[in-house]
Amino acid sequence: MLYPELFKSLEQVRWNMETDIPWDAFDASKLSEEQAQTIRMNAITEWSALPATEMFLRDNRGDSDFSAFMSVWFFEEQKHSLVLMEYLRRFRPDLVPTEDELHKVRFEFDPAPPLETLMLHFCGEIRLNHWYRCAADWHTEPVIKQIYKIISQDEARHGGAYLRYMKKALNEVGDNARAAFAKIGVLMASARRTEKPLHPTNLHVNQALFPNDTVQSRLPDPNWLERWLDGQIKFDGEWEKKVVDRILHNLSLLFERTFESVQDLNRYRKEVTARLGPQLGGQLKAAS
Repeated sequence: MLYPELFKSLEQVRWNMETDIPWDAFDASKLSEEQAQTIRMNAITEWSALPATEMFLRDNRGDSDFSAFMSVWFFEEQKHSLVLMEYLRRFRPDLVPTEDELHKVRFEFDPAPPLETLMLHFCGEIRLNHWYRCAADWHTEPVIKQIYKIISQDEARHGGAYLRYMKKALNEVGDNARAAFAKIGVLMASARRTEKPLHPTNLHVNQALFPNDTVQSRLPDPNWLERWLDGQIKFDGEWEKKVVDRILHNLSLLFERTFESVQDLNRYRKEVTARLGPQLGGQLKAAS
């Protein structure tokens, strides 16, 4: 089991909201209205760890090790929402999200293949790490800059934990895991080809609720994410390349094969699919 070791390692580096956030360094002159509104949207978005955890526990009922790890992941992710709301409570109380606004992002996700979901969230942690690092650079108020740096480090550690479970899956189910991880890796490393950012909070997850079945669609401002990325923090091609390179680097280590591009990874996906046989291979191709 990985949970005991992951619990211990994450416990050792866990930050304290009272002592590790430099609240006394707040400078009101360096917080714009535009910036404050984006903090509000991120606070609500981070609340979606709640339905994501419910999904993980439902779809991984047969994996008590991973389900136990969710206790750590869920706690730390909800703290991200909490620290952003605490920032607003202290310095912009008029912008603190309401309970109803938070509850709107708690909705049921359709069941999905657990290995694909694992890879999706692994890539999501990599992307969030880079988004928050970029956001820290954009912000001018020192306390929120530090908050974004701290939570970006959490996202990187969470990605590392997911990677441990991916390695475990490779040992247990082999090519089935390789096919699932490569398939989602190709999707998540191809964000430049899509109109919207590829992150779990911006993907459709409940067919019955379509089109209001993404976390972002249920925010007070459903269009804020694209505006935040493109027009505000300026998450440009250079930043996007860092995300893609990190995904490809980790999959290269995981599969013990070098992937220089998404095309390399896609060729590998086809090789694995072919090894799995015509029937399963056809299902994977149809799903992709």
